[in-house]
Amino acid sequence: MALYLLFLMLPIYWLLNMSLKTNAEILGSFSLWPRDLTLANYIKILTDPSWYWGYINSLIYVVINTVISLAVALPAAYAFSRYNFMGDKHLFFWLLTNRMAPPAVFALPFFQLYSSVGLFDTHIAVALAHCLFNVPLAVWILEGFMRGVPKEIDETAYIDGYSFPHFFIRIFTPLIASGIGVAAFFCFMFSWVELLLSRTLTSVDAKPIAATMTRTVSASGLDWGVLAAAGMLTIVPGALVIYFVRNYIAKGFALGRV
Repeated sequence: MALYLLFLMLPIYWLLNMSLKTNAEILGSFSLWPRDLTLANYIKILTDPSWYWGYINSLIYVVINTVISLAVALPAAYAFSRYNFMGDKHLFFWLLTNRMAPPAVFALPFFQLYSSVGLFDTHIAVALAHCLFNVPLAVWILEGFMRGVPKEIDETAYIDGYSFPHFFIRIFTPLIASGIGVAAFFCFMFSWVELLLSRTLTSVDAKPIAATMTRTVSASGLDWGVLAAAGMLTIVPGALVIYFVRNYIAKGFALGRV
């Protein structure tokens, strides 16, 4: 386990090490820690609008995608977990095949569609495109959590006079709160790290941080220090999300079935 953790943390440490160095030190000599520690790379990112707006744009469309995915997946997962209807298993499998397809397959259709309707280079365009992959994943996770809730709770609520919306929001949703947190985590992470669609469907106004990082290439070469600092900052949102749902991640990988 110690060797595995060392192997896992070494790239992250090296990225942090580079982010605290100047380009001259990075390219000039090998060192395990910064000899001339500097925060100039982080200051440049946090003070340059073209840099920090990349993070803001990414967070905007990731949050929008997470909200839309959960709003669509919750009633869909409830239907799959509570009702039997013609073609339900085939439909459930078809949802998962959307997650299996590579994003490159959908890049051109989305680009042409959004260019035609005026959604190109908007946050909602990227958020909707990511729903193609995140909604099936959220449905799959939530369906497993919902199957763990006895159907008798639904029947008792109806006997007590609860309407379906009232029952679903006030009673059922708190019972699967951990499942919603896990689904939100996976939706957030998959949307945050996806690059191809977010880069293809944006140009200036909604440009994500992953696309902004290519700006470090110039005639003089790569700005290694700024690129490393940007990489470290992209890890922070994911680390924070993992911290808040850490107690439910294992259950999420089992899709709520343990």
